[in-house]
Amino acid sequence: MDASPPILELKALGKSFPGARVLDGVHFELRRGEVHVLLGENGAGKSTLAKIISGACPKSEGEIWLGGAPIEIKGPRHARELGIGMIYQELSLAPNLSVAENMFLGRETTAGFGVINGGALRKAAEKLLAELGVQIGVDRRVRDLGIAQQQLVEVARALSLNARILIMDEPTSALTPPEIHELFTVIRRLKAAGAAIIYISHRMEELREIGDRVTVLRDGCAVATRELRDISQDELIRMMVNRELAEQFPKRRAVLGEELLRVEGLSQKGFLHDIRFQLRRGEVLGLAGLLGSGRSRLARAIFGAERVDVGEIYFKGRRCHVNSPRQAIALGIGFLAEDRRTDGLVLKLSVRENVCLPSLDRFCRWGVVRGTREKAAVVDYVRQLGIKTRGPGQAVMLLSGGNQQKVVLSKWLCSQAELFIFDEPTRGIDVGAKAEIYELINALTARGAAVLMISSEMPEILGMSDRILTLHHGAISGEFNVTEASPEKLLQAALGLN
Repeated sequence: MDASPPILELKALGKSFPGARVLDGVHFELRRGEVHVLLGENGAGKSTLAKIISGACPKSEGEIWLGGAPIEIKGPRHARELGIGMIYQELSLAPNLSVAENMFLGRETTAGFGVINGGALRKAAEKLLAELGVQIGVDRRVRDLGIAQQQLVEVARALSLNARILIMDEPTSALTPPEIHELFTVIRRLKAAGAAIIYISHRMEELREIGDRVTVLRDGCAVATRELRDISQDELIRMMVNRELAEQFPKRRAVLGEELLRVEGLSQKGFLHDIRFQLRRGEVLGLAGLLGSGRSRLARAIFGAERVDVGEIYFKGRRCHVNSPRQAIALGIGFLAEDRRTDGLVLKLSVRENVCLPSLDRFCRWGVVRGTREKAAVVDYVRQLGIKTRGPGQAVMLLSGGNQQKVVLSKWLCSQAELFIFDEPTRGIDVGAKAEIYELINALTARGAAVLMISSEMPEILGMSDRILTLHHGAISGEFNVTEASPEKLLQAALGLN
């Protein structure tokens, strides 16, 4: 690692919003050729710090030094001109444009008279994706890609800037192990070339593989900077949450009850093939599989958000026609989508409005929403889940990613659902919040609800499931009791090698 002065240094950096102090006197430095991990609970200030460096958010006080000189970053374009690239946790792609158009948006090559040179654009995009080891057609519309593929396009777009400083906010949150391996290969190549990387992640198991140093934020303050090789995972967690956590996966085996859901021969041409399984009250059924295996499509089909060609769904012993999310909600099915911002929340609405949206009938009288009852219910969920918000009236778009996830969970708790479909329930959430969500899953199953849980994190699937199904190319390729399952067996089944 380069021992020269830091390429980036933050001195007594602070940021305040109306009624909230988000960053308080933060000191931070980044060296050439290093991956500096930024850790902290949701709401600790990590994303705000990244947005200040990338020019998306102005600082309130303090200094930013770049290359040994003070600098005022005037906006995202100025940051890019300074050699600072940013990959946001929440995707910022234009869905109706192609992959190539997204990668070079605002930096298109022209063939004269302002006409975009489409051939040059596609060629440059193909080269960057090849370097990432990613096979995505550059002419495909982003709206037709899965969330993991969209994340890879974001990575490629940032790399196209030839940035000397690259900020990655949860870049692997939707990636499979092979994709993470490819991304880490690219990161190591960038390090070797002298690039400096700020890496924000809640996946503790990957930090040592890719990181050199770590800075921990807590309540807007930088509490420590350490060499990763010199600190244990338990110590990192204690620094983050300022308390001892119980075991990582506090699974409590519930007493299984009667069948709640049964799926018979569910098929969707080209995507799902003769899916059959049952789910009982008190059970957590894990759903594992690689990117494109059909996990999320199956979840959306059960929730009525995807059409099916043939097959039957039985809920509480009765055959049901679930042709829309409205019908699924009426039955007692809740769905926490993989992309919470697009499919789970109305960002401009308040916490109260989002939580109560699927349950308005409960809070209405003569067609008029009774705000007092709404507010009382939401305050209770804010307390139960520890949502960090200024109040029920705060817009959801102003919350951190982890707290947005808790609002989505509150929404389905409020709906009094009996079957909860959780697609990547802890994506982008810190270890403390993860433990809280695991305890919530335990509470749901203890009261007789059932959970269908999709996760790309193998330890999570193994740690929280009672039974696990694997999908391969839209078909069930394996079924395991958790006592007999292992990462190797699940991966073999997910690859169709059983």
